[in-house]
Amino acid sequence: MNFIRAFCIALAWLPVAALAHQYQLKSLSIDHPFTRATPPGAKSGGAFFVVQNASPTSDKLIGAASPAAGSAEIHQMAMDGGMMKMRAVTAVDIPSGGKLELKPGGYHLMLLDLKQPLKVGDKVPLTLTFQNAGTILVSVEVEAMGSMGPATHKQ
Repeated sequence: MNFIRAFCIALAWLPVAALAHQYQLKSLSIDHPFTRATPPGAKSGGAFFVVQNASPTSDKLIGAASPAAGSAEIHQMAMDGGMMKMRAVTAVDIPSGGKLELKPGGYHLMLLDLKQPLKVGDKVPLTLTFQNAGTILVSVEVEAMGSMGPATHKQ
C-alpha cells in the first residue's frame, strides 16, 4: 500500500518536474534551454537559457555545438550609436554566486547553417562548454516564433 501511495505522489509531481527543464553540471545550473521555430529556408536561429553559478569562483561559457547546425557561436546584441548590433564573442563570464542570462536582445547562442527548419515541439541537442565546469549535453526545446520563453519560467 505504501508503494502505491508513493507512486501516486511521484506521478502527481511529474508535470512539475517536466516544466523545470533544468540541467546540473558541477556548480552550474542550466535552466530551460529553448529556441524559436524558424521559417522554411532560414539558415540560423538563436538558443537561450539561464546559467546559475553556485560556485565560489567564476566560470565562463566558452563554446557550443549542435548536430542541428553547421556551427554555434556566442553572440551579443547591444546598442551602438543608437543602433542595435550583433557581434560574436569568444566567451561570456558567469560570476561567482551569480547568473548569466542568454535571452533575446542580449547574449545568446547563434545556431548557424541549420540543417533543417526548427519546428515547434522539436528538441535540439546542444553541447555547452564551460571553462571550468567542462561540457554538458542539453536538450533545447523549440518554441513558437517570437517566444520569450515559457510563462512558467521564473528567474
